[in-house]
Amino acid sequence: MAFDKIKKFMDNDFGEGSKVSTPTNVSDEYYEVSKDAFKEQNASSKMVLVEPRAYSESQQIADYLKSRMSVVVNLKRVTPEQAKRIVDFLSGTLYAIGGELQKLGNGIFLCTPNNIMVEGKMSEESKESKPSKAKKEDNEEFDW
Repeated sequence: MAFDKIKKFMDNDFGEGSKVSTPTNVSDEYYEVSKDAFKEQNASSKMVLVEPRAYSESQQIADYLKSRMSVVVNLKRVTPEQAKRIVDFLSGTLYAIGGELQKLGNGIFLCTPNNIMVEGKMSEESKESKPSKAKKEDNEEFDW
């Protein structure tokens, strides 16, 4: 009933044949939940914290992203080779759904689908400054 009133109002303002374009050029075919269904289910978005111990857990992270949840991934419990593979897999997933990947720290990444807006950037440490020996050993593990 209320929808009919809105539709009638929109038809009067924009005409019968006019179409409203969406601001994003990414289709929703890769998402398990549509934007409208997501908004009805949750007024607020969820964020998941994940600390994978193997590459095989990257598919679960991709499933969270397909469900339109933000994911913070801590890669400090996997080898650097596995961490690189996980980041590559998540980069492909995020490209497919129109999301973004942002490095928060050494081995820690924020993965967001296209319904989440992230403002600002994390600044990286200057490579010119000389870190202490303990800090240098910690950073060598994820020097990518």
